[in-house]
Amino acid sequence: MSRIPTVILALALVGVCQAPAGAKAAKAPLATAMKPEIAADLRQLMRGILFPNSNVIFFAQEEDPTKVPPAKDPSLSPNPLASTYGGWTAVENSAKALSEAANLLILPGRKCANGLPVPINNPDWPKFVQGLREASAETYQAAQSKNMDNILTAAGDLSTACSNCHDKWREKTELSDRCK
Repeated sequence: MSRIPTVILALALVGVCQAPAGAKAAKAPLATAMKPEIAADLRQLMRGILFPNSNVIFFAQEEDPTKVPPAKDPSLSPNPLASTYGGWTAVENSAKALSEAANLLILPGRKCANGLPVPINNPDWPKFVQGLREASAETYQAAQSKNMDNILTAAGDLSTACSNCHDKWREKTELSDRCK
């Protein structure tokens, strides 16, 4: 039995696997539509995404991110400003993370830490979420400019956006009074 050279065999297999000219390709099954899932209550969302990312921005208003030296091993650094994507890139990324987190704040079904629903139907909620989006966009532009005066203004606007919501829903003496 003679051996067919590998190249000829490969070409033969390619020919067998290709659909003939003019043939319609078989339709692949449609992927199941992904739906958002709520994995965190509002407090967890704040502590896990909004708090750490806003702190990166608030740090940048005090110290120029370009002056933060990289960590000994930036890929393992818990400090976003000293990590592989540190400096102004960390500030840009934090601004985008806050903007994306605004989408998570309006998902129906999320609960507050006290078990009550997040007040997405309260007229102030979408207004405050929009304020977060706008402040995040301003912060992103300021980080791109790498200008300390711009980041100072943007961080102030971000602080105001956070305070608007916190003053109404977070700054309550009893946990049971929050998010009503």
